[in-house]
Amino acid sequence: MLKIKIIYDFISHLSKRERRIFYFTVGVLFILFVDRLVIGPIILRIDTLNKEIFEKQNAINRSLQILAQREKIKQQINKMSIFLENLRSSSDEMTSLLKEVERLANKSAVYLVDMKPGGLKEAGFFKKYVINLNCEAQMPQLVEFMYNIESSHRLMTIEKYEITPKSKETGVASCTMTITKIVGM
Repeated sequence: MLKIKIIYDFISHLSKRERRIFYFTVGVLFILFVDRLVIGPIILRIDTLNKEIFEKQNAINRSLQILAQREKIKQQINKMSIFLENLRSSSDEMTSLLKEVERLANKSAVYLVDMKPGGLKEAGFFKKYVINLNCEAQMPQLVEFMYNIESSHRLMTIEKYEITPKSKETGVASCTMTITKIVGM
């Protein structure tokens, strides 16, 4: 009570202009005090929450993009599933490969003189099946046969080939080639 009386006596001795300045100063100090103790921490907390919300929104957007890509990846896997085969034994795979080459030769009207498995080479994470063959055909049929091998869904490639005319009188060509297929382990 004594302190309030001292403050009251102090204010009552001030002139009108000094009282206005005093009240203005007390008001400014009160506003600064409220700003530093109440408003400042609230604004800081709001800024922190806004940053967290922004980061969460970015994380959600990235997750949505990944989910959208997941569907595309599933579609690509379905498209490429013909290239993905069940792992079979080496002899089954070689037999299947020989049958496929024979089917493509018949489709292109190519006469297979000789076809032999060239073996299996394992290197790291894949197996390489090799077939050596000799065949005869007209040049257009031979080119069609080679194209069919290269564009087969079995992912075969012709590593090397040698084409020679069978005789001067006929248009038949003799061809020796090495066909490979690489299979992942």
